Amino acid sequence: MTAATATRKKATVQKDDVGFMTLEEIGELDVRGFQERNIRKNIAEHYGVRVRYGDDGKTIVSHFYPYTKKGVIVGYKERELPKKFSIHGEAKGKDLELFGQNVATGGKRLVITEGELDAMAVSQAQFDKYQKFYPVVSLASASQTNALLEQREWLRSFEEVVLMFDSDEPGQKAVAEAAKIIGFDKVKIAKLPEKDPCDVLLKHGSDTLMKCVFDATSYSPAGIVKGEEIWSRYKELKSVTTHPYPECIGGLNPLLKGMREGEIVLFTSGTGSGKSTVVKEIILDLLDTTDKKIGIVSLEESIGDTAEKLIGMKLRKNLENETVSEAEERAAFEALFKDERCIMLDHQGSVSDDSLIDKIEYLCLLGCRYIFLDHITIAVSEGADGKTGNEAVDYVMSALLKVVKKHNIWLGVISHLRKGPERKPFEEGYLPSVDDIKGSGSIKQISFDIIGFARNMTSDDDVVKNTIKFRVLKARKTGQTGNAGSAFYDRETTRLKKSDMMDFA
Repeated sequence: MTAATATRKKATVQKDDVGFMTLEEIGELDVRGFQERNIRKNIAEHYGVRVRYGDDGKTIVSHFYPYTKKGVIVGYKERELPKKFSIHGEAKGKDLELFGQNVATGGKRLVITEGELDAMAVSQAQFDKYQKFYPVVSLASASQTNALLEQREWLRSFEEVVLMFDSDEPGQKAVAEAAKIIGFDKVKIAKLPEKDPCDVLLKHGSDTLMKCVFDATSYSPAGIVKGEEIWSRYKELKSVTTHPYPECIGGLNPLLKGMREGEIVLFTSGTGSGKSTVVKEIILDLLDTTDKKIGIVSLEESIGDTAEKLIGMKLRKNLENETVSEAEERAAFEALFKDERCIMLDHQGSVSDDSLIDKIEYLCLLGCRYIFLDHITIAVSEGADGKTGNEAVDYVMSALLKVVKKHNIWLGVISHLRKGPERKPFEEGYLPSVDDIKGSGSIKQISFDIIGFARNMTSDDDVVKNTIKFRVLKARKTGQTGNAGSAFYDRETTRLKKSDMMDFA
C-alpha cells in the first residue's frame, strides 16, 4: 500500500463512499445554490456546502454538508440525490459540532432544524429580510438529538433556542427530547404550515418562514399549562354543554345541575331496583330533546331485548301484557332508530378484554356524545388486559376516563352494590352509600357524580313497591349531595313519572 493510498483510506470511513473522496478533494468541489429549493449560492457559501456533478458536468448528483470540531471541518455528510446518505471522514461522534455551528455567530436567538437543507432555508429567509446571517444550525437527523448533549453549554449561551423540526411524528418526538436536553427555560417551538422549513420557503416564501420563527411559543412539557392557556381552559369549562335530567327524575337537577360532557356519572342500586328503566328514561329524553347521537353498551341484554324495552316505553305500553300491532311497533322503531342516532354495541358475549374500550371509543368516533355502559361489574368480571379483581376495575375505569376526556363525551356507568351480613337489604328500599359500591375505590374516585337509588320490593303497598327513591352520593361540580326526589313506575306504560313520596328512611 502506497503512502497516498493509506492517506485516502484514513480520510474515509465507509468503503462504499462514492469515489473514496478525501476531505481535501471534497473541499475543492464547486459551491452552487439550489434553485429548486429557492436557496441561493451565498447561503451555500456561508455553510460551505459543496456539490458534485454527474457525467454531463452540469447536473448536480450529490450535496456535501461539512461537519466540524472546534470550527475545523473533520467530515462531510454526502447526500446522493434524491436521498442516499454516506459519510466522508467524521460526521458523528464525541465533540462533533452541529451543522452550521462553526458559522453560527452574531445573535441572541438560535434556530435549530432537523436537516441541513432546512437550516439553509431558514438562513435564506433571514438573509432575505435582514441582508445578513443569524445563527441557524441543524441536527444530522431527528434520531440524533443526543448530539445536543455535547453542545449543551454552547446552546444555552443563547437567550432563546427555537426548535423548527419537521411536523411529522419523528420530528415532534425529537422536539420533546431536544427540549429536555437544552432546558425548558430556553426553548421555543415553531409551528409550520408545511412539513418542514424547506417546504414553507418554497410554497409560502421567506416572510412566512420568518413569521414561524417570530411566533414560536415557549415549550411546555405535556400536562403543563400556564398563562393564557389556563384562561382558555376556563372558558372551555364555562361553555361545556349541560343537559337536564328528564322530568321524571328531575329531583336530581337542583343538586347536580344536569349532565355535562367530559364527565362520568355512576348509577348504582340493588338488584331489580330499576337501573335499566332509569337509564332508558334518560335515553328517550335525549332522543326527544337533542339532536345528539347516543351509544348503548348493554352487557346484560341482547340488542333485541334493549330494542323491545325502548319500543314499549316509546309506545307507553307494556308489550308483555298488551297486544300491539306491527305497524305501531314499526312506527316506534323508526322514531327511535331510523335516523341512526341511537347506536347499540353487539358485544356477542365478549366483554372482558380491551376490545370493549376500543368499541366504546369507536362509538365516540361515530359521533356519540352520550354513552351508557350497563354495567361495569360485567365489564371486568373476567379481567381486563390480564388483570383481575380490583386491579381490573382500576384499569377499566382509568381507560374509560381517558376516552371520556379525549372525546369530551358524557358517560353513564351502572354499577352493582356489595352485599354483606351487616348491610340492610337494598331490596327493602334502603338507599346505598358510596361504601356499598361493588369494586375498588377507583369507581367512586373517578366518577364525577354518583347517583344511588332504591325501591322497597317487599312492600305490600303497590305505590311504595313501585316508587324509586334517589339520593346523590357524590357531586364533584356542585358539592351538593343528599335526597333527590322519587319516581313512580307505571307498569301499564312501563314509564317513570315524578312522585311526591318523601320517605327516605
